[in-house]
Amino acid sequence: MDVTRGINHIGLTVPDIEAATHFFKKGLNGKIAYDSQTEMEAPRGGEDVERYLGMETGAKIIKKRMMVFGHGPNIEMFEFANAEQRSAETLQDIGFTHISFYVDNFDRALAQVIEAGGQPISEPHFNTKYEDTDGNQTVYVKTPWGSLIELQTVPNGYYYPESSEAEVFIPPKK
Repeated sequence: MDVTRGINHIGLTVPDIEAATHFFKKGLNGKIAYDSQTEMEAPRGGEDVERYLGMETGAKIIKKRMMVFGHGPNIEMFEFANAEQRSAETLQDIGFTHISFYVDNFDRALAQVIEAGGQPISEPHFNTKYEDTDGNQTVYVKTPWGSLIELQTVPNGYYYPESSEAEVFIPPKK
């Protein structure tokens, strides 16, 4: 039996959780599952929290929200106060660099993301090896707060080398 069932969520720290929520709802039809830390509650910080979560001294979580996107991993967003923050600017930066959203109607999804404030970093283009079947498209987009997301469609599926150990997860159609 595998120890992992799958990816539950991806953590994303944003400068303004309400603005990020607006972008994800308007651009990608995200839905709020719950807020586990709100501005109505005391900020979450202190020595124990700093130790448990690896935060710098004095940093505090002021908002935390879980969002759902179709049938894939959730996104857990954090907003901090009193924290020195840097962002991964490009794909070559170390650490988690982007979240890829699988879309069926690529043109509609891209238009919706642009309308919500996203900025494509190039024109849509074809995917690379193993994802380059007929009808595929991809583009990276900067969110209003500077993080990268990817819109991707591979309507005719992936193909795999003989050495492949598993097929990639593609969210099921709704």
